[in-house]
Amino acid sequence: MAAQTQTAGTPDSPSKHIVSKTVKTIVPTLEDCPYTQYYCEENVWRLCEYVQCNEAQDLGKCYVAFISNESRCVPLWRQRIGKSEDKLVSWDYSNIFTCVAPSEKDYHVIFMYEPDDRCLVYDLDSDLPFPTYFHKYVTETLRTDHILRPEHHRHFRVIPASVYLQKFASDRRHMKDEDGTWKHPPPSNPPISTSEAVHNLDDFISMDPKRGFGTVYNLEDFVRRFYKNL
Repeated sequence: MAAQTQTAGTPDSPSKHIVSKTVKTIVPTLEDCPYTQYYCEENVWRLCEYVQCNEAQDLGKCYVAFISNESRCVPLWRQRIGKSEDKLVSWDYSNIFTCVAPSEKDYHVIFMYEPDDRCLVYDLDSDLPFPTYFHKYVTETLRTDHILRPEHHRHFRVIPASVYLQKFASDRRHMKDEDGTWKHPPPSNPPISTSEAVHNLDDFISMDPKRGFGTVYNLEDFVRRFYKNL
């Protein structure tokens, strides 16, 4: 794939000299990305696979971030399925605060690309630009934990894309009812497995730092890791 440029939304501040820099395209356009609603973990795995096959030299600059918490309730804004004006989605039925759009999921997964001092977020379920600069994504989608109950504070398991490709496995059991029927239709691709596992999704959703792969951050440390105040 030839090097191209990619728009990533409005820069966070005029003082950041990133407007003149181009962003290399390492994944297809949003419309051309493999996508199945409610299967964000597999959608992101396919993005990693695409980079490995087409832009392998950039795979080491790519990360996967699982967003969840112990209570499995993750409030996110600017999500396309959100019904409120600010597109709020909470993967929970509890009344966190006003305007909660319930869903059956209790986590979210995003793809991140850090080519230099910048970091870009690719969220296939967001109504923000694809990609969006990290700080803009945090400001508009994650906002702050201060308005949430402590049990709903977001945590982030960040895994290098190469590790995710090697270790992630899902037989989609979490998307089946007790009688075996699908809660939501699965992707047409076969389930993802490795030589070691057929299903370890819970290890990635878990925010226990002693479990699974990658590094677990709270929101403040997540921002500190990927936001460079140029």
